Amino acid sequence: MIVDGAVAAARHEVVGRGHAERLVPMIAELPGEGRAARILVDCGPGSFTGIRVGLAAAIGLGIGWGAEVWGFSSLALVAAAGFAARPGLGELAVVLEGGHGEVFMQSFTHPLAATDALASLRPEVALARLGGRPAVGNGVRHLAALDSSLDLVEALPDAAQAILLPPTFAALPPRPIYGRAPDAVAKP
Repeated sequence: MIVDGAVAAARHEVVGRGHAERLVPMIAELPGEGRAARILVDCGPGSFTGIRVGLAAAIGLGIGWGAEVWGFSSLALVAAAGFAARPGLGELAVVLEGGHGEVFMQSFTHPLAATDALASLRPEVALARLGGRPAVGNGVRHLAALDSSLDLVEALPDAAQAILLPPTFAALPPRPIYGRAPDAVAKP
């Protein structure tokens, strides 16, 4: 919860399963039961179910509270936090868990700007694209298994760090950002 440009309250839990059951009670534990005039939600990429649960909750609360609902990319969020933790860094790659043995990867420069598009890659391909740059995210362990000499920092997206995002990165439409094509496809 951001009040007067500062994080006034935050809750961050790593939930393996049970996103839907835990999310609304977590919001209710915030001051004022979390009620806000503007809601900022993680649009992904990330856990298919987790992202959809978060978006559904944000949109539902936005309707109920008459609040604006905007989104952000988890990749940009992790990049902004990575640059904040290492102010002298000029560029980095964000590597997040992608499922099916792949990672989601996108590169950024400081001040925050994406230098390529989000890609879902096998770890060996991500390693080749990394080109020796530092990387941050919860998918870096896949790269560390291939080359332990890399500059890698494990990190999860934490919505309390959204305050680090430039305004354009915190004004996405509230809809899922998918890192790859769906597993199931309808037949024509």
